[in-house]
Amino acid sequence: MEDGGWVYVRQPTEKDQWNPSSMEAESSTPQPLKITFTEPAKHWTDALPIGNGRLGAMVWGGVVSETLQLNEDTLWTGTPSNYTNTSAPEVLSEVRKLVDDGKYAEATAEAVKLTGNPAEVYQLLGDLKLEFDASHLTFAEETYHRELDLDTATVRVKYSVGDVEFTREHFASNPNQVIVTKISGSKPGSLSFSVSLDSKLYHHSYINGKSQIIMEGSCPGKRIPPAVDANDEPKGIQFSAVLDLQISDDRGVIHILDDKQLRVEGSDWAVLLLVASSSFDGPFTKPSDSKRNPTSESLSALKPMRDLSYYDLYAHHLDDYQNLFHRVSLQLMKNLKNNKSNGSLELKKLARSVTGLYLKGSEDNMVSTAARVKSFQTDEDPSLVELLFQYGRYLLISCSRPRTQVANLQGLWNKDIQPKWDGAPHLNINLEMNYWPSLPCNLSECQEPLFDFISSLSTNGRKTAEVNYEANGWVVHHKSDIWAKSSADQGDVEWALWPMGGAWLCTHIWDHYAYTMDKDFLKVKAYPLLDGCASFLLDWLIEGRGGYLETNPSTSPEHNFVAPDGKPACVSYSSTMDMAIIREVFAAVVSAAENFDNRFWTEMKMSLLKECAWLYQGCIQQKFLEMVPLWNGQAQDFGDADVHHRHLSHLFGLFPGHTITVEKAPDLCQAAEISLYKRGEDGPGWSTTWKAALWARLDNSEHAYRMVKKLINLVDPDNEEPFEGGLYSNLFAAHPPFQIDANFGFTAAVSEMLVQSTIKDLYFLPALPRDKWANGCVKGLKARGAVTVSICWKEGDLHEVGLWSKEQNSLKRLHYRGTIVTASILSGIIYTFNAQLKCVKTCSL
Repeated sequence: MEDGGWVYVRQPTEKDQWNPSSMEAESSTPQPLKITFTEPAKHWTDALPIGNGRLGAMVWGGVVSETLQLNEDTLWTGTPSNYTNTSAPEVLSEVRKLVDDGKYAEATAEAVKLTGNPAEVYQLLGDLKLEFDASHLTFAEETYHRELDLDTATVRVKYSVGDVEFTREHFASNPNQVIVTKISGSKPGSLSFSVSLDSKLYHHSYINGKSQIIMEGSCPGKRIPPAVDANDEPKGIQFSAVLDLQISDDRGVIHILDDKQLRVEGSDWAVLLLVASSSFDGPFTKPSDSKRNPTSESLSALKPMRDLSYYDLYAHHLDDYQNLFHRVSLQLMKNLKNNKSNGSLELKKLARSVTGLYLKGSEDNMVSTAARVKSFQTDEDPSLVELLFQYGRYLLISCSRPRTQVANLQGLWNKDIQPKWDGAPHLNINLEMNYWPSLPCNLSECQEPLFDFISSLSTNGRKTAEVNYEANGWVVHHKSDIWAKSSADQGDVEWALWPMGGAWLCTHIWDHYAYTMDKDFLKVKAYPLLDGCASFLLDWLIEGRGGYLETNPSTSPEHNFVAPDGKPACVSYSSTMDMAIIREVFAAVVSAAENFDNRFWTEMKMSLLKECAWLYQGCIQQKFLEMVPLWNGQAQDFGDADVHHRHLSHLFGLFPGHTITVEKAPDLCQAAEISLYKRGEDGPGWSTTWKAALWARLDNSEHAYRMVKKLINLVDPDNEEPFEGGLYSNLFAAHPPFQIDANFGFTAAVSEMLVQSTIKDLYFLPALPRDKWANGCVKGLKARGAVTVSICWKEGDLHEVGLWSKEQNSLKRLHYRGTIVTASILSGIIYTFNAQLKCVKTCSL
């Protein structure tokens, strides 16, 4: 690592032990994984995100005035609440009767009484503000460069004023729980600036000692009141941020201004350390009862860092971050035969990638990432797909780590007191999509906050199930918050009344086991949650017409239908999504129970699956329906109020579920394909990426790629249109506005195009767009059954596959274009297979 030249040589990782036999290293540098700008940010979505899971910042890169907009993931409005409604059972009975009588519009109106209070709101921490000398107004614009380097999780800003080059580096360290900024000038004593902390929340700042600023404040104890002050009741979450300033030992001085700001004069360099803490002590403890002291905790966190150099902190950061990020690499190239002039360079790029030598030294100041996005519709640059794929992994590492809060609607980053949709976790697609890439893209540790969140939800959800629905087990609806809200939200029934949120989350629990085969996790964490969820579903299902089990009331998320009487409604019974999720959960809990010889679930296995098997009867008739309630034993088709609706809820069984597969249910796949055509290609970013994954599951590379291409459209923040999707200049995905789910959905969809799996099967390149990514290599993806997968292909055809497992011995069926081969995979051995799926090489890990 070199300070001035920003050079970092990547260290080998586990995936680098597998190298395609015919690929030789050649002296070429691949496209750096960097998001670049040639000017400071003008909008929040031009700023660059850093995060350590708990603390985050958006770096604007201003010259005269710089802002780091700060977040801490436990800053929310509100306090723990009661998520029960004693009048709900009576209302539930009335709604069910109206549904049974076919009065769907009336049932929809009555169901409003089953909704509850609104969720709480995610807040911001504040701003770290830097003010430089007026001389910086004369900076040379052509020297300005700003970048986020995904390889090192570092934001850098560089520009020149006269003959002095100024540089800034920013990173968020997980091991040291600190946001670090280093500022330097190329000439001795050239650095002068002032620094302060500010916040939109109620706060006050003061100087501690000679080189620290402390900002203390509080979140509203109620959801978005008109004003908040020190006497706010109920007392909300308290917070503190401490900024520690260090400068060069032999040159420079620090002045105190107004007891709120620090001023640096004539230094060579400065290092700023920002730590923060809150009084949040779990979702069941009132802030007023918390014993935590945020200021004391922040100062204690800073104390050991005073003895560490900037390079010590950076080394800790790199070691931690790259242990996760370097697990997966992806290189994509166009058809070399049609690009003869660039063919040699492209092949060298691939060769360098797969040998694990990743040199980072060059930078392209001429073309910004925004310009690359803008030109993608014509040049379809595969390296931009690589960048966006890895950006999703970077963002997940940066906003979801063990012992942090779950990634919310904006991940970690938020600039508003009232963010859109409260910045809250939405459980009817958005939260789940946030974690789609965690398992296939080799970041299973990043799922831990999700499981902690589900555990908290199950505690509150058990009370909601018992009181509201007179049911066993636990239930969660479509929207939650840091207090683990489990009841239905306040608002329109079409989205608020959806008691399947916990059930969908439970499919992630089972998938974690399927990917890791971790039986301790299954026994201690997964099975109790699955058992409680399935118990609720057993009670929620009631016997309906024809003796079948049904859900009533039932909605398909955020979707309306036209009832047989011509009235608009959203409440009926047994939506396709309800039954698809229930089937997945029952299958998971039965499989889990078989590991522990639990007779209750294993004896119910056949009856459970049989009772839920009917749900697809109405789907085979060349279409897939949002609502398929039975009428005299036959599926009843309701009119679709919006055929181009953004949600793909009725296709859950295809993806992310596993009920519908090309091999086992070709008729249903044909119906799903027709439904996707009917839905169309328009929609917000998360809908676009969900469609990409659905098309990938159908092995349809053309349409999966069309969705990839559709997302990569530049959004103008001054002229954005809701529901149109696209990307902002910093590659944040757009609804619009910004929602992070599509960034994660994109990464997951690309992985689905390259590798799909069950515990027993591996499918290679099932939806590879051969004409767009004719040559490439992906290394380090994970598959179900605890197998790591690396694949290289040439001119659209499989070249070699590497498989290994650290701890599992297994028998796998390998699939490629109709060829099926059974392979025995022993732990600790790397197996290399050729294009015919013949094992040609083995070596030890």
